[in-house]
Order: sequence, then structure tokens, then C-alpha cells
Amino acid sequence: MNIEAKELTKIYGTGEGRVAALDRAGLEISQGEFLSIIGPSGSGKSTLLHLLSGLDRPTSGSLTYDGRNIYELRDKELSAFRRQRIGFIFQQFNLLPVLTARENIVMPLLLNKKQPDEGYLDQLTKLLGIRERLSHLPHELSGGQQQRTAIARALIAKPDVIFADEPTGNLDSRSGGEVMDLLKNIWRSMGKTLVIITHDKRIAQMAERQFMIVDGVLSEVNAE
Repeated sequence: MNIEAKELTKIYGTGEGRVAALDRAGLEISQGEFLSIIGPSGSGKSTLLHLLSGLDRPTSGSLTYDGRNIYELRDKELSAFRRQRIGFIFQQFNLLPVLTARENIVMPLLLNKKQPDEGYLDQLTKLLGIRERLSHLPHELSGGQQQRTAIARALIAKPDVIFADEPTGNLDSRSGGEVMDLLKNIWRSMGKTLVIITHDKRIAQMAERQFMIVDGVLSEVNAE
């Protein structure tokens, strides 16, 4: 699945309080690429992620997935598109505390009224090293195990692209390194498109292509 953003702009407020969180960003992402977007706090990187993934709508500009402008979809259609085609990994994990790890993982499928592929679920949780922890509640898991559970949830619907927003931000350096190794392994072995938002140069440099965003302006690093 190819993704193309053109002139993406997000403006908050009006008059003297007007702020351009994102200023005419352009970006093309091909199937199977690994991209990183780096920038300081408040630079617009999370705004960009939300727009690229359809979590928010821009003030102006277009975003196409295989030539289809997803901003032309109705809210219900866009929500279904996100659940079926896009996986999300958040810094805060966003696991529901009253559900087991397994229940958290399969929840996106249940929202689509689908049953999990048990073989795929077993393969996925084995790859992530949490197969023996599926009956545990989030508070019974370490930070690294919670993030692995969140990664499994992002992958359970077999999405085309994975967006990760500061995926190691709440982890210590060891757990964070393990999570990045897992994401790279998934990218290589499963052929997923991977887009990571980060403020960490070491993580950004792991990607095939690197972008920088400052004051809402996006540019590719070392672009030819």
C-alpha cells in the first residue's frame, strides 16, 4: 500500500492565537518502507502522525492510500478503514486494565465482529515473547511486556502499515532496545510498512529513511 501526503496543514486557533502545527507537509511512503520522523517536543510530529494515520483531519491538503483520499471518507468509514488497514503503537500502551493481555490483543477484531486467527495469534505472541502471559492483566505485566502486548494488538488485524508514537518513551533503555529490535524484526519478517515518531536520534537512525520536523515544517534528512 502506497501512501502520499500533499500540502498537509493543520492550524489551531484564529487571529493572534493562530498556530500552524503542521505547515504544508509532503511525504510519500512505499509499501514495506521503514521511516522515522524526529523532532523536539511541540514540533508537530504527533500532529503529523495523527494526520497520516487518519486519527485527525487536516485544515487543508490531501492524504491518499493507493490513490484514495481517506479524508473524503465519512467518520464511520474512516474508523473502519483504520481498524482494518492501520496498526497503532502508543507511548502510553493504552491497554484496558480490566482485560487480560489476550483480550486486549483481540479487541480490534471483535470491534469488526471477527474472530481471531488462533494460529496467527500464537505465532505473533510467540514472536513477541508473551505467549505465556496472555491470561495476565496489564498490571501483572512489566512495562516491556505491556508494550509487546500493545504491539500484538496493533498487528492482530494484519494491517498494511504500523504507526508508532514514541514506542519506547515509557520504557527503560534495555526494554526500549528490546522493543525496537522486535519492531525491526517484524518489519523485516512480515513486510509491514513501519513509521516511527521519536525524539531519540538513535532510534531515528535505525530507519531506512529519516525525516525531521521543526516548527511544523517537515524535511527529509540526507535526501538525495
